[in-house]
Amino acid sequence: MTDPTWNHLLGDQIAWHWTNQLRPRLAGLSDDEYLWEPAPGCWSVRPRGTGTAPVQAGSGAMTIDFAMPEPDPPPLTTIAWRLGHVIVGVLAVRNAAHFGRAPTDYQSFAYAPTAAAALAQLDAEYATWQAGVESLGDTGLARPCGPAEGPYGERPMAALVLHINRELIHHLAEVCLLRDLYRHTRQETS
Repeated sequence: MTDPTWNHLLGDQIAWHWTNQLRPRLAGLSDDEYLWEPAPGCWSVRPRGTGTAPVQAGSGAMTIDFAMPEPDPPPLTTIAWRLGHVIVGVLAVRNAAHFGRAPTDYQSFAYAPTAAAALAQLDAEYATWQAGVESLGDTGLARPCGPAEGPYGERPMAALVLHINRELIHHLAEVCLLRDLYRHTRQETS
């Protein structure tokens, strides 16, 4: 049996899902799937100046659609949007706050124009997160998250790790479901 510390158990929880379920399901993601809009009015990642959402954030040639406050109900989002959210809002912002990554946010991030580029960004941010979590050890998991986590700053880092694990499983499962929908929709109409 490997090291049964809390640090190992928390890291292993997402590593197992990443290796055995999530990342294999993303292999071969095409640009058409990445940008496919399964319903009218989707939020996505788009070439600068082509979005219609109240906010188009991003520092590069591509921007991500959103609004503050979020509409009720919120628009359906594309695979590109969901990957952008995971890459930036779930991982990169936390990597910057806790593990030495350069600061970033939705406004300053350069969103990927292609599926391959987005998956490379995802892989890099995931690797940084996992290495950061591993570096915490059990002592680091017990320390407070700090001001970067706003009203949750007094909660232990272990709570943040659990939250990020849930976010990754939740949002990447949605991406997998959209891939299934894309494939079945395309097969029926072909």
